[in-house]
Amino acid sequence: MSHWESHDVIVIGAGASGLAAATALHAADRDVVVLEARDRVGGRLLSTPVEHPGQALDLGATWFWGGEERVQALAVRSGIATFEQHLAGDTMLQETTGIRRLTGNLIDAPSRRFAAGAQSIAAVLTAALPAGSLRLDTPVTAIHTTGQGGLDVLTPAGTLHARHVVLAVPPALALERIDFDHALPDDLVRLARATPVWMGAVVKVVAHYPAAFWRQEGLAGAAFSRTGPLQEIHDMSGPGGEPAALFGFAHARTVRPGFEQAVTAQLTRLFGPAAGSPVALHVQDWSTEQWTAPSTVQRLADYSLFGHRLYQRPALDGSLHWASTETATDHAGHIEGALATGERAARAVLAAPADVNDTARDVTAPAGRPPA
Repeated sequence: MSHWESHDVIVIGAGASGLAAATALHAADRDVVVLEARDRVGGRLLSTPVEHPGQALDLGATWFWGGEERVQALAVRSGIATFEQHLAGDTMLQETTGIRRLTGNLIDAPSRRFAAGAQSIAAVLTAALPAGSLRLDTPVTAIHTTGQGGLDVLTPAGTLHARHVVLAVPPALALERIDFDHALPDDLVRLARATPVWMGAVVKVVAHYPAAFWRQEGLAGAAFSRTGPLQEIHDMSGPGGEPAALFGFAHARTVRPGFEQAVTAQLTRLFGPAAGSPVALHVQDWSTEQWTAPSTVQRLADYSLFGHRLYQRPALDGSLHWASTETATDHAGHIEGALATGERAARAVLAAPADVNDTARDVTAPAGRPPA
């Protein structure tokens, strides 16, 4: 005997898109369960705490920009403190022939960040859900049509049934990790397998320092590099310069033994001896995250597939709804895009014809079968 239960909606993934969908559906009095494979919420919103109370350093998404009103409204509504990205100072350029200092900040644009880290967005969305509706450490292994309306969602803990499923994970990951029993149309399968995963092949490195010493030298903490390993670098210090940090991006293929030493050596060449002794060096290789990146992630490069028209309509007879930043028609790859797709999925669910036979149950029955 295996656990079997039924709900109005099952959301797969507790990142920004999944949580946005779940909170909107809960606000509309729908019975929603969120299944998350990780032991935490946030997905690619990942913040590591520091010794400064209420502050953190982002190992995933970092910024939001003007015009991204969903993020701004959520922060204001939830009391999340934000601050302006540091811009003042000059840019460093690293070339094969040497290092040059360029006047002004040539990388960063006006943007805002979250004092407690971007993962605080996930935390406030989670807090709006009823107790018991979020299930961590619950990977989905299969989604099957039932022939009677709705979908069965299989997990190691048992089977859940819902009239609607919101798939809030990168499409390529979903196609690799979840068995759809050949029910998805071929064109949708080809699209999902080919769609890149935002940040999926990226390594983000955050160097935490006792003080933002580069600012005293008139530097913005911004740098370009044509030699690497970090290709671009930014100031990640908190409000007023505390905690002090620089961060950079590298391609996952550059990670090999000695990577951390190569990073600190590069930072030293760019910003001086003080950059060679960080308090901590955080290396987040998103390509090795099993619940973010499929095995093909480094080969996926056609970003024109983001927001494709096939992601804008439900699949599997209107029961399966796409929601991840890769499926956003605007602001794809941003937190704003993730929130927008969650809202879109929730609207589609709420607009669907009601099924009078779809009632929530929680019982014990043979796996994959409804109770008698």
